[in-house]
Amino acid sequence: MKFDSSQFENLELDNIGQWPAAAKLVLTIFLSVVVIGLGYVGLISDKIKQLDRVIAEEAILKQSYKAKYHVAANLELFRAQMLEAEDIFANQLRRLPNSHETPGLLDDITFIGTISGLDFVKLEWQPEISKEIYIELPIDIVVNGSYHSFGSFVSKIAGLPRIVTLHDFKIDIMPTNKDTLNLSLKLEAKTYRYQEAKIQ
Repeated sequence: MKFDSSQFENLELDNIGQWPAAAKLVLTIFLSVVVIGLGYVGLISDKIKQLDRVIAEEAILKQSYKAKYHVAANLELFRAQMLEAEDIFANQLRRLPNSHETPGLLDDITFIGTISGLDFVKLEWQPEISKEIYIELPIDIVVNGSYHSFGSFVSKIAGLPRIVTLHDFKIDIMPTNKDTLNLSLKLEAKTYRYQEAKIQ
């Protein structure tokens, strides 16, 4: 088949049926490309964008599913850990003195200091400091004694069944006429009491 450009001259749209076969073929191909292009733009491109969105959403849902599956698969372990944490918290709360037990703590500290070989210069409560679920109860302590007596005292305070923390240590040498070294220890002890109204 030989291409003759003269076939495309003097073509009128009103008389398409009389066009040569080559011209009809070119027009058919052109219209097919236009229809396919418009169909792609009008119908398929939106579907492709929608498909991309659905694929992205599927990835997010898969991640969410995996996380929820992990939680569900380990639910018993999480429950056991939660119960253990609650037990630890309850045990720590039991170690906090209530308002009726705090006066006895001064007696315990005095007893421990005395059996450790210390002389008390000062032992008194300071103003309470209220926190979110507990109240901090500071105690100013000044004692005199030897270095080893201080060590024994601190060790025995740490062994108390109630929570007592020691802060702001200051050791001074006291002038003495004896050959023994006498020291003065100033510190702040803190114990804690839970706020009964906030813990139920």
